[in-house]
Amino acid sequence: MPVLEPNPPNGQKKLLQLMGVILAIVVVVSVIAIVADNIG
Repeated sequence: MPVLEPNPPNGQKKLLQLMGVILAIVVVVSVIAIVADNIG
């Protein structure tokens, strides 16, 4: 696996953005689940 470049090509940049969005969604869902669990 190549080392991540500071200025990645367009395809890799899109992939990183997609992975970032997926990671953000997972974090948000996890936080909501934890808060809901503490409330209920």
